[in-house]
Amino acid sequence: MKEKKGIGLKWILLIIVVILGLFVTLIGFITDYLWFKELGYVSVFFTKLFTQLKIGVPVFLILLVLSMLYLMLLKKGYYKKVQSNDVPSEKALKLLALGYSAIFSVLITFMIISRLWFKLLEFFNSTDFNLADPLFGHDISFYVFKLDLISQLNEMAIGVIVAFAALTVIYYLTLISFRKPQMFETIEPEVESFDDEERFTGNASPFGDVFGKFNTPFGKKARKPKKQFDDKNFMQLVSIASGQLIILGVIFFLMVGVNFFLKQFDLLYSRTGVLYGAGYTDVNVTLWMYRALIVLSIVAAIGFVIGITKRNFKMILTVPVIMIAVGFLGTGAAALVQNLIVSPDELNKESTYLERNIQYTQYAYGLDDVDIREFDADNTLTAEDIANNAETINNIRINDYEPTQKFYNQTQSIRQYYTFNDVDVDRYMINGEYTQVFLSAREIDENKISTEWLNRHLKYTHGYGLTLSRVDKITASGQPDMLIENIPPASSVEEIQITRPEIYFGELTKNYVLVNTDELEFDYPDGSSNTYSKYEGEAGIELNMLNRLMFAIREQSLKILVSTNINDDSKIIINRDIMDRVYEIMPYLSYEQDPYLVTADGKLYWIIDAYTTSNNYPYSEPYNPASRVNYIRNSVKVVVDAYNGQTDYYVVDDSDPIAKTMQKIYPDLFKNFSDMPLELQSHIRYPNTLFSIQASVYQRYHMEDIQVFYQNEDRWAIANEIYGITKQQMTPNYYIMKLPGEEKAEFVNTIPYTPMDKQNMMALFVARNDGDNYGKLVLYQLPKNRIIYGPEQIEAQIDQNTEISKEFSLWNSSGSTYTRGNMFIIPIENSLIYVEPVYLEATNSSIPEVKRVIVAYNDRIAYEETLAEALVSMFGEGTGSDSPDTSDMPNEGDNLSVADLAKLANEAFNNATEAQRNGDWAAYGRYLDQLEAYLNMLSE
Repeated sequence: MKEKKGIGLKWILLIIVVILGLFVTLIGFITDYLWFKELGYVSVFFTKLFTQLKIGVPVFLILLVLSMLYLMLLKKGYYKKVQSNDVPSEKALKLLALGYSAIFSVLITFMIISRLWFKLLEFFNSTDFNLADPLFGHDISFYVFKLDLISQLNEMAIGVIVAFAALTVIYYLTLISFRKPQMFETIEPEVESFDDEERFTGNASPFGDVFGKFNTPFGKKARKPKKQFDDKNFMQLVSIASGQLIILGVIFFLMVGVNFFLKQFDLLYSRTGVLYGAGYTDVNVTLWMYRALIVLSIVAAIGFVIGITKRNFKMILTVPVIMIAVGFLGTGAAALVQNLIVSPDELNKESTYLERNIQYTQYAYGLDDVDIREFDADNTLTAEDIANNAETINNIRINDYEPTQKFYNQTQSIRQYYTFNDVDVDRYMINGEYTQVFLSAREIDENKISTEWLNRHLKYTHGYGLTLSRVDKITASGQPDMLIENIPPASSVEEIQITRPEIYFGELTKNYVLVNTDELEFDYPDGSSNTYSKYEGEAGIELNMLNRLMFAIREQSLKILVSTNINDDSKIIINRDIMDRVYEIMPYLSYEQDPYLVTADGKLYWIIDAYTTSNNYPYSEPYNPASRVNYIRNSVKVVVDAYNGQTDYYVVDDSDPIAKTMQKIYPDLFKNFSDMPLELQSHIRYPNTLFSIQASVYQRYHMEDIQVFYQNEDRWAIANEIYGITKQQMTPNYYIMKLPGEEKAEFVNTIPYTPMDKQNMMALFVARNDGDNYGKLVLYQLPKNRIIYGPEQIEAQIDQNTEISKEFSLWNSSGSTYTRGNMFIIPIENSLIYVEPVYLEATNSSIPEVKRVIVAYNDRIAYEETLAEALVSMFGEGTGSDSPDTSDMPNEGDNLSVADLAKLANEAFNNATEAQRNGDWAAYGRYLDQLEAYLNMLSE
């Protein structure tokens, strides 16, 4: 009785251990589900699981039934031909077959669903490109959504054949193992004499039943078994296996044929000769070699059946040997044709294929509809033109990202644990004007918080606010002129007021946090004390006792389970890093690594650009051979609420078939662009990453004339500049400017081209960002019959300017360091001006200050303390206004006190600053003259 109780207790303990093991194993799955439920994306979470079940269950059942029937047939054939009294019960044999079949089916099914579930979804939800490849005539969707799946299925089919062969061997060995050892009696050799002509027949050879009766000489003496029982059974066993061998062999050769059929399509991505994609040799030699091998594979399958049936090795091996020979001959013929026929006449032979390469590469990168405009750059700019383009002039950036970030961190961090991770550029309405600004989020750097669990997870839960400054304005000391600063955020801009400054989700928010606990959260520093708050948002997963247990295990923190600060209202917020967040939700997109901050309706949001990509666009050359990506679109914008964590995916390019396919697969995740709030729509921008890729590809693929393209006669390069003190390739820059030929200023990014290995400028590439023009590309093509200075040539002129060179040398020798900012190329009317800020950084200070602004135009250089002064120096006074009015200035004989003069000087300075902001250069010059006069009077 006690023994039975002991056994029962052991079973209970075993069941408890199994349940606990399953619970711990499933914690990751359950907590992920709770997180997706919090976001409202339960359908997204279950898409993978349900798809795998929809595929896996039928595949498993089919494989289970087929393999079970297969093994039972093997068993039946074996015991029909092999007489033995040592046969296990029918039930035991069925259980054995079921066990092997189950293991086999599980392994194959897991391999299929883990690798192919998403490709199957793409296959069945594919969207046509409405463009066929020029060689085989398939829609591009076949290559983007289907070909890879078919190729992997073929590879898996070959693997399944090998697995069936292994299963067959294992099962036979198991059946043989059931026979008692004494059944295999020792065979005593018996010497017997034979004539030369005598041979063993099939019954005397262990392999005779498989390969038929064939004669094998063993000399005049041979071994004759004393008993035939075991040899006969062995021969019968091999005879049974030969049937399965035929089936597997036929399938194998057919799969080899399918493999060669699929290899045809790889030619669309080949690099034979001067182009990317199938060329003359590929189409006329390699393609026909593959087609011959397809036919030979079918012949080889037939030959294999006949050879096994007739026990003829020669017939089995002949066709495979021919296939190997065809492969070698075809490869050699391709090399000969390429070197002896194509290379000597390459342009003529490859012209058709070069045209395809150009056309499909332009399609793949969205370069097929570039608006090409002639731009004379005639250098006829006047002061009136400057005045008429105030929107452009007022938004010329004279601050750079790095100096601005340093300034923010030095002056606006407030406390040592706050950090401005990077600086973003955007555009806002500032006092009624369309204005380009810098802005940055004030986040908590968790590495600067003490390591106590309570501080990191309950107390310091969020960053606070942002800073914002105009890109074109600086203070008298050369630092950014702040429009939003301090804690709480103080805004001098009526249109931008921050009412929800807390940042629970950002770029530096790596840790989970617990909110609505009994411990108040640090909100922001307030003088010598702190202000505390409680979270009022919607983010977070409720912490009931079960959830506390699961998250304690997930986060490996017992404190989540035992902390007395956690109450019934408490929540845990996880995946707060916005990049980790979007990857966790949708890992099948590529993401911009630099999210940018946006403020709208008093709240803070992050916008992340997401890309759809493919490696399988025919004839399109990869922009980076290491990644093989040869198709890219910025079709999705992801918006993350910095307070609530709500993460929304918007499809902004509904012409992208990949984005449409993703939308079919995840209808609850991807929203239409029209669903995005209007306040956020006005802040989407064309990403510099995509524009850089397009600009890189367009260096060569702007050439559409086949002969010019082949000879690389007009290949361009992205221009270089001096940044800091070193030369580097230019990157796209954002501007607000009125493009030549347009009626109003807009937000654009641009990048200049020069000829390959030369420095003069050839073109200016522009991406438009606003409204209906979003995503449109414009190329301003400069005259080829005269020299238009490129950025590097302007940099050389700056270096050769004696005044500038002298001052740079003086600064470097006086304990300071100068650096040069980005060079900006600004088209105004029908001319180009170049602007470059110069920074000075003292050795005892880490804040660079803008000390000079350089303006270059028409072989002349203006070098002044401000952009306004440089423009006045370059284009003169009176930018469309009357000449300066000095009638209100005091006379030398006026009896003014020092205080009066100081007040007047301050008013003149403020007036000059306001005139600079308004683009009134005439007034600006007048107020500067007044300021100079007052300062002279003060000095006397």
